Amino acid sequence: MTDAVTDSRPAATTALSPDEIKRYARHIVLRGVGGDGQQKLKAARVLVIGAGGLGSPLIAYLAAAGVGTLGVVDHDTVSLSNLQRQMIHQSIGIGTPKAESAGAFVSGLNAHVEYIPHIERISSENAARLLAGYDMVIDGTDNFGTRQIVAEAAEAAKLPLVSGAVSMFDGQVTVFMPGARQFRDLYPDTPDEADLPSCEVVGVIGAVTGVIGTLMAMEAIKLITGVGEPLVGRLLLYDGRAARFTELNY
Repeated sequence: MTDAVTDSRPAATTALSPDEIKRYARHIVLRGVGGDGQQKLKAARVLVIGAGGLGSPLIAYLAAAGVGTLGVVDHDTVSLSNLQRQMIHQSIGIGTPKAESAGAFVSGLNAHVEYIPHIERISSENAARLLAGYDMVIDGTDNFGTRQIVAEAAEAAKLPLVSGAVSMFDGQVTVFMPGARQFRDLYPDTPDEADLPSCEVVGVIGAVTGVIGTLMAMEAIKLITGVGEPLVGRLLLYDGRAARFTELNY
């Protein structure tokens, strides 16, 4: 069992209201989570980078789970082509900043979650500022350059990072812990962006983003509550066509 990332937070700030006790009843009766784990979720401050294909299931399940403070970084606006996989957005929201659209979804789902939109593109210049005040980072962006910036910023801020990626029928997820520079272990060389075509070019099955995004949410919940063994030093690969998972150590 892992150490929870919010153990140092005072218990007085995480007391559950009667409404929350009813809302999270299935967590509270779950062995290994219980009321203590739910209080840790309420105390957690999680930053999600990207409110797109991976960010959508991430945001939905973290908000539903009762993560107390949920920040979302995204500079883009909702477009019609997003709706095939980005399930927290709606047709009526086309043209709306994704961070705002995600906030409307969260407020409609769970009023107990404090939602913080960051309507800007994360970069090496603003990453440290954006990560400040959070306990954990979850990267659902769609290009290697941004993932590298996020990994370096999380390492510098000594924050755990849940990272995922998808393409066509496949996806992957892993967890990087601070102090080990594991991102460089997994990616010792920076690939040429030309060798990593975007989903806009090669396509992606919408349900694959749901599979990987939900797995990322699960890893975040494990880290917060201290339940189970996170994917640290392990890369979980999903082949949607073969319905097969493969695990690689690094």
